[in-house]
Amino acid sequence: MKISCIIVEDIQIAADFLRKFCEKSDLVEVKGHFLNVADALEFLDRERVDLLFLDVEMPGATGFDLLDSLTYSPKIILTTSKTEYAFDAFQYHVNDYLKKPFTYKRFLEAIEKLQQTQNAEPAAAPAPAPALQQPTSVVTGTDFLFIKSEDKLVKLKKDDILFLESMRDYVKFVTPAKSYITYSTLKNMEEKLIGPIFLKVHRSYIVNINKIDDIRGNTIYLLGNQIPIGKGHKDEVAARLNIL
Repeated sequence: MKISCIIVEDIQIAADFLRKFCEKSDLVEVKGHFLNVADALEFLDRERVDLLFLDVEMPGATGFDLLDSLTYSPKIILTTSKTEYAFDAFQYHVNDYLKKPFTYKRFLEAIEKLQQTQNAEPAAAPAPAPALQQPTSVVTGTDFLFIKSEDKLVKLKKDDILFLESMRDYVKFVTPAKSYITYSTLKNMEEKLIGPIFLKVHRSYIVNINKIDDIRGNTIYLLGNQIPIGKGHKDEVAARLNIL
């Protein structure tokens, strides 16, 4: 039986080589090619594969962010031009490491080693999903993001988020329908989300400016929620919201 895989690689020529090698070997079936982590996670949320060919450096989230967000454990072959990720690869229990530019010989060695490992492994029960208390990364796409909450990956549309609240080592995402808590920091969320619709208004809050109903004094009101405006954020809030 062929090994099923996806290719997560933002450089098209590298992805083309990998696909060509998979077809030539007749050992690996490519189920898809994705240019970024968010699109790959959206696919993996619907379908599982045996193997990921995974680049490390890509626009937005990295390959290691993807590994942090997976709820199961496929085999991983890292594909990168840099050797500096070898230690991280070891930490993530990566199965092999293909350095760019790829050669078919080295590709075949990696696949054959993978097959030998699979044949030697006894059947095991599926690994449990990571618990909420484990470190996680929030992976964002153009108009959505994935967060780990309640032992599963939850896909949230950015437009549906009212605000984010820091809870020390956790962040609460509040939507009109439900709240979700994930292991992360507001600083990490600030780096990922601050942009056209999200604004940090307090050291503990980031709000969706499209959801603001009104502002009274130093308090933002949105759908029944009251969010304080921090002293250090007043000027930026006034500038972003065109307050006269």
